[in-house]
Amino acid sequence: MLRRHFVALSLSAAVLLAGAPALAPAADVKGADTLSPPQLIESMSNEIIHDVQQDPKLRSGDPEIVMQFVEEKILPHLDFKKITQSAVGRYWREATPSQRSALEQQFKQLLVYTYAGAVKQVKDQKVKMLPYREPANAQEVTVRTRVINNGEPLQLDYRLENTPAGWKIIDVNVMGIWLVDNYRSVFAQEIGQKGIDGLIATLKEKNQNLAQAKG
Repeated sequence: MLRRHFVALSLSAAVLLAGAPALAPAADVKGADTLSPPQLIESMSNEIIHDVQQDPKLRSGDPEIVMQFVEEKILPHLDFKKITQSAVGRYWREATPSQRSALEQQFKQLLVYTYAGAVKQVKDQKVKMLPYREPANAQEVTVRTRVINNGEPLQLDYRLENTPAGWKIIDVNVMGIWLVDNYRSVFAQEIGQKGIDGLIATLKEKNQNLAQAKG
């Protein structure tokens, strides 16, 4: 049911992880709460690329190493509660606290498996940061980039929100498609047919299949 959207998310993960050239040791992203949105995207991408290219176990796709890497290096930069709430849309208000927790947990796990698979695709892509013209006091911004893959520029934009913990990614635009919008559509269809618990069950089944595949 979620196959088409999972493929789109996989593409975004691969491009995200290929987001910047590793020409020098990556800057430490500690203190990321003080970075501007473009600085955060660039620093994060550089650190990811550098680590993947320097670690043979990551490049080989060792499941445990990759999953740990994703948990430590990528997930802290995403606001999962906001991403899940936006993807579920109006049905979020109808969900119980336990259902909200389950939705967030299962959707987060789906993203973890997606990014873990994308780590193995990191090679020598480069990123071009496009001009950033958001107001200094903006609380939600878009950082636009173009990933150069074999000479072909691919659109990759990030939507970030200013939180008490610093700027967090809340959506990704891959070649004109905002992924939260895509998931909102498929989640609404799933909830309409099976209810909120049905969506949770579908996500759980997807994650179980991915876990078995990574075995």
